[in-house]
Amino acid sequence: MFKDLLLRFLEEDIGRGDITTEGVFRGERLRAVLRAKERGILAGGGFAEEVFKLLGDVKVLYRREEGQPFSEGEELLILEGSGDSILIGERTALNLLQRLSGIATLTRKFVKALEGTKIRLLDTRKTTPGMRYLEKYAVRVGGGLNHRFALYDMVLIKDNHKLLAGGIREAVRRVRERISPVYRIEVEVENLEELEEALSCGIDMVLLDNFNPDDVREAVRLSRGKALVEVSGNINLENIRDYAIDGVDFISSGSITHSARWLDMSMRVTTL
Repeated sequence: MFKDLLLRFLEEDIGRGDITTEGVFRGERLRAVLRAKERGILAGGGFAEEVFKLLGDVKVLYRREEGQPFSEGEELLILEGSGDSILIGERTALNLLQRLSGIATLTRKFVKALEGTKIRLLDTRKTTPGMRYLEKYAVRVGGGLNHRFALYDMVLIKDNHKLLAGGIREAVRRVRERISPVYRIEVEVENLEELEEALSCGIDMVLLDNFNPDDVREAVRLSRGKALVEVSGNINLENIRDYAIDGVDFISSGSITHSARWLDMSMRVTTL
């Protein structure tokens, strides 16, 4: 699957051909160093390696492994091979490394903020179209867990589903009428009244949307032994500990993918 993605990324960048490299290249072999320009967590090294290998004979040596921290100025990958393959793949490989390492780095900060608790960090479907497989991979590298991958692998009844069906109970009834019982059912609730209605339906998991910490505590009390509890909505590094309440099973955040900042990296070459 990911090879098809990488080929599409390369096709987008190369198009009819890299006319600059084609004009300059005369068979030279290069040594290239991919270096960090700031601190972070490495993610995407294998994808970067595959980019170069799809283009030709390039040997890749890792200075840092997936999930390892790195400092400003550190070497991350060393490449040796045909100069045209290295130069043509440079931007696609760097884009992937910078994007995925940014997600892994932000995810790791959230995970560390939850250290000492039993709460696990989840991502969401707020990913870049076409990049979900890679971005959710970076979340795992950073220590987070993936929520449902897409619309097909879990039932999540949200506000518009409730509106469509006329309420939580009817939405759950309709789902059970049509969907195999092997799928877990989660219901997003916006207040304690909705929570009690959802719990009365015997669902597997509740998502507390934009609850304040005091209401989360009450929701945990009501849900204990009945459903797993996920908390979400405007949770950031500054307030996440306020929601790290005993009895919460998961905290989810779309920001670890949609708001992760790209890390700065560069590539420099020398001839062999």
